Amino acid sequence: MKKTIAMLLTLLLTLSCFTALADDPINVGIIQMADNGAFTDMREGFMDRMRELGYDESKMTFSYRNALGDMTQLVANCEAALDDGIDVAVTIATPPTQAFCNLDSGVPQFFISVSNPVGAGVITDMATPDMNATGTSNAIPVSEMFKLSDQLTPGCKVYGLLYCQSEINSVTTAKQAKEYMDANNLTYVEQVVTNVSEVQMAVDVLLEQVDAIFVPNDSVIQTAMTVVADSAAEMGIPVYGSSAVMVQSGAFATISIGDREIGAITADMLHTYLTGTPIEEIPAVVVDQFTMVINQTTADLIGAELPADVLEKAVILK
Repeated sequence: MKKTIAMLLTLLLTLSCFTALADDPINVGIIQMADNGAFTDMREGFMDRMRELGYDESKMTFSYRNALGDMTQLVANCEAALDDGIDVAVTIATPPTQAFCNLDSGVPQFFISVSNPVGAGVITDMATPDMNATGTSNAIPVSEMFKLSDQLTPGCKVYGLLYCQSEINSVTTAKQAKEYMDANNLTYVEQVVTNVSEVQMAVDVLLEQVDAIFVPNDSVIQTAMTVVADSAAEMGIPVYGSSAVMVQSGAFATISIGDREIGAITADMLHTYLTGTPIEEIPAVVVDQFTMVINQTTADLIGAELPADVLEKAVILK
């Protein structure tokens, strides 16, 4: 009985969205934890793709809320979006996705770039989303990242892991990195933070002990990436990040997904929903279209030589 009622409620919500599409513009609430280039690219990639699909201002409006790294504000922003009567929520990265999902509002939710949706508790099955939410997952190719390090900065034996302990995406990726290093006779030192103000001290501790630093997909560290990159460059230590924006901010290199592309894929999923497919029939997608990105300025600062074959296939940022 409960399952039948839940299905009927979902159907009614879907029909309400279709009615809005026909009459009033659909109000999409976009929610993110912090402001950085990666999240901006995801948001703009999503919005641009919706416009390409025909959702101009007469059919769809966007409201945007940024918590500026404050978890209390993030929850308040989710509640404010509901108070404004949004028809659909679009949440960028893991913390906003969890915060909105936990409200159990009944509003359909499409997430962008959540590394471990099942572990984060926003769905229980990737193939058949069951919590009125679906979206894209940004798998981090951990093994390929360490292979890239072997190629670009050979001889690194001790790695620093720097991440925020409250972000499940970071914790998951760090766990994968530790498993890889344990299996490949590499050593690691961890520093975890709870907010941006702790990053400088954490990176200073690492730089005294490591040959290289790996930063998982972490919104807190990404916001402070210039602090990490500048400090590491002074010591000649490479920083391997998890997004192109980290490299734009001074990290040495990454193998990552395109941020605009993952936003666009989520837009395609929302379009599928708005044209009649129930959300539980739209599988969450692991995006694995990776690109190698290298910061040439940082390479020069740390004295790293880029092999010819890498220069041919990587995106080189000056």
